[in-house]
Amino acid sequence: MEKKKKVTIYTDGACLGNPGPGGYGCILIYNGAKKELSAGFRLTTNNRMELMAAIAALKALKESCEVTLFTDSRYVVDAVERGWVKKWKEKGWKRVGGKKAENADLWRELLGLCGYHHVKFVWTEGHAGQEENERCDFLARQAAQGEKLLVDEGYEKKI
Repeated sequence: MEKKKKVTIYTDGACLGNPGPGGYGCILIYNGAKKELSAGFRLTTNNRMELMAAIAALKALKESCEVTLFTDSRYVVDAVERGWVKKWKEKGWKRVGGKKAENADLWRELLGLCGYHHVKFVWTEGHAGQEENERCDFLARQAAQGEKLLVDEGYEKKI
């Protein structure tokens, strides 16, 4: 059995207003090489940008990898690592008490990518001087302020 490549990923999402223009930033690190990704959206939410950051980073990998993904989003880390998202899926995207689970479109996509890659989600404190997290925050904010912002169809179609 071929050994999977070990990749470290840092992600962050930002929203200028919530909802409002948003963006994400990612850094992928493999064997000391770094690759940065970012994109901006005209109308979205912070949680959606946090999810899109993880999705974009995982989609950028060309083969199945062993990934450690750092994010300052408790929403993302806790939902995956505590098994909440799998329970929401099993219940037809409903949370405890029957409330609709938000962002089901992105959670579906993230779960699919996690089925392809072996991903460990790790929380890192935001705005605490961690170099890659700070860089991802910069990339996300810069993308949110860019021109020619993309459409977050999963959000805009719902409103």
